[in-house]
This record gives sequence, structure tokens and C-alpha cells, in this order.
Amino acid sequence: MARSQFNNLGTHFNPIIIDGGFGTTLEQLFRLDISNTPLWSAQAILDHADVVIKAHLAFLHAGAEVISTSTYQCSYSTFARAGYTSADARRVMLKSVHLASKARQIFLDEQASNGDPVQDVRIALSLGPFGASLSPAQEFDGFYPPPFGPKAYCQDADAENCNTFDDDEVAKNESIHALTQFHFERLLIIFENDASWNSIDDIAFETVPLTREIQAIRRAMGLLGERIARGGTSTKPWWISMVFPDGRYPETTKDGTLRTRVADIVSTAVENSTPIYPCPSGLGINCTPVEFLSKLVWELEDSIQTFQNSKISNLQSEFSKDSTIKPFLVLYPNGGDVYDPLNQTWVEKNKNGEESWAKALKESFRPSEIWSGVFLGGCCRTTPTHIQALKQILRITPE
Repeated sequence: MARSQFNNLGTHFNPIIIDGGFGTTLEQLFRLDISNTPLWSAQAILDHADVVIKAHLAFLHAGAEVISTSTYQCSYSTFARAGYTSADARRVMLKSVHLASKARQIFLDEQASNGDPVQDVRIALSLGPFGASLSPAQEFDGFYPPPFGPKAYCQDADAENCNTFDDDEVAKNESIHALTQFHFERLLIIFENDASWNSIDDIAFETVPLTREIQAIRRAMGLLGERIARGGTSTKPWWISMVFPDGRYPETTKDGTLRTRVADIVSTAVENSTPIYPCPSGLGINCTPVEFLSKLVWELEDSIQTFQNSKISNLQSEFSKDSTIKPFLVLYPNGGDVYDPLNQTWVEKNKNGEESWAKALKESFRPSEIWSGVFLGGCCRTTPTHIQALKQILRITPE
């Protein structure tokens, strides 16, 4: 049964462990050829459902307490580009939740059969940004075509790619509206199916490269919240996880010369909270090299603290110090390799091994009153071996 809140979950002393990079694990560990399909890990739902379950179980056996659905790449437009119908898109997304739920039940049955303490396993609905639906993928750069962005990515050497509108507020608002609909229609697929909605515990918006997409996600969750209120069903905790490929946010300032500051990202994520424009339950960083995390986490904490103390906020934030609600910190860096979206290949960079990665992740944060708790895991090119190393590091080196 899905649970609606993060309450009484991980603390700084006992973080909750998320799984690793699901799509890349299907490729690396289970030798599936899914890199050249627009659906990526979702292709395995169609062709290798049994392997999807095995991959979930591999992470659970390694110590993961949260497993993610293989829906990161899923959207109506992605399925259309792959030659499938809207009905196919809905069917596959629902099946992905079913497969994760089946893996969870198999694991829980194993524990009960072995006489082990029954572990609480959560399922997170994985939703990538709009950029994950494009070719080449744009979650690391945010070059979105109209109406989602100012212009599509161009490979020409002399092309000037941009991901930010200048002073055209009309176009910017149209972009936010289009992105809102993109995210909302995917949420509805799961919400309108009772079995799937009741199976998931969390919603993870991942690898978000633009602040206007953060705004759109909040609006989409507000629209979903209206449906939930009318139907009397349970709400779900949700997080927004940003990407910092080179330690910096992909979005540039209007003149294209600077990158958007972490402080501006945080204010976009938490200010002006209302029921139709809610704040996320958690903020995170994913698919970012682990060596950048310490500085980024410090900037997140400083920005949230500044916002909490600001008189300008008028205590409108759900994260205010006078509120009982605090965000969770969600960190799941990549394994250190670099993805080439044009060639759809990975360039190996990390030579330090899983234990070194796990130790660096463990050391990337320190206890802070800013956070309600911490979720730790891996993203692309992290395998069950990384998660096993992380579990071991957390077990022998408590805060």
C-alpha cells in the first residue's frame, strides 16, 4: 500500500537508499540493447518485462529501499516518435508500475520466507524532463523547441543555441503552459488508474535543467492536487531533482553569458506556495558527478536558509522555519561517466570504483536542520554494486 508522506523516514543518521541508474543497468548488467530507441528503459517493458523485474530485484537485494519505475523517458510524444500510439503509451507506463510493484512483492515474500525483518520498500514514479523526450536528448542542456523553449537545438558549428527567453514574457508564459501540460498528462495516466496510483509512493521529477520547467512542474502538481481533492484520493510526496553536468545549472541568464544561480533555482522551487502552486516535498540533485555535490549541497542549504529568514517571503513557503514541514534532500549522482547525446554512447571517465563513489556521496552532506531527512542513491552508470557499496558505507560510518 502506498504511503502519502515522507514522515518518519530517513534522517541524516539513517538515510533512505534509492536504487541506481535503471536504464544503464539494463544495458551494463543485463546486456539489453536499448540505447538506440527513443523509449530507452521503457523499451524493456515491451520486450523484456522479466528482465525489468530482475533489475528491480537486483537493486533491492543490494540494499535499495526505493525503486524507480522505468518511465523516465515516457511521454506521448516519445512513444509517437518510436512508432507507438497514445494507447500504447498509457499501457506501457501502467505496466511499468505493475512490474515494479511485482518486484517489490517478490522481495517482501523472500524476506518473509527467510524469516528476515520485512523491509519497507517504496516505489517512485520516475518522470524525466521534457528534454528527455527529444532527439538528441536535452536534459543536460535544455535547448527546447517552441513552444517549450526559444529554439530547438542545432548541431551546426556556427549555430547559437539558447535555452532562455530574452524579454518576451508572452513566449515564456506559453512555454511554461506547454511544459505544464506535458507533465500533467503523464501524471494523469497513473492517477486515473487506481491500481497504479495506489502502488506508487513517491513522484520523482528528475534531471530538470530549467527554472521555468520547475515552475511548470509545480503547476502540474497543482492541477493534480485539484483532481485529488475532488476525488478524495491520497496525495503523494514528490521531489524535483536538478542536474548540474559540469557543476553548474544548464540554464543561462537572459544574455547567455552566465549560468542560473542555485539561489534562483531554490526561490523558483519554494516561493509563493499555494494549493494550486505547491512546493515539492523534497529537492534534489541527480545525474551529476559526485565530486560537485558538496559545494552544491552547501549552496542549496544556504539558499533555503536565506529564503526561510527573509521577511519578503511573508512565511508563504511551506519550507519556512515556522512550519512543521521541511524538504527532504535527495542526492543521486551518476557514476562519473559522460554521456554523448549525439552518438548515444557513454564515455568512461570514472576509474575510482564503487566504494570510492559511495564514500564521496556519503561525505557530500552533513547534518543540517534545513532538511527533514536524506535520500541517497545513484543515477546513470551506477549499478547494484554501487548501491551495495553505499549501504555498506552508511552501515559502518554512521553520522
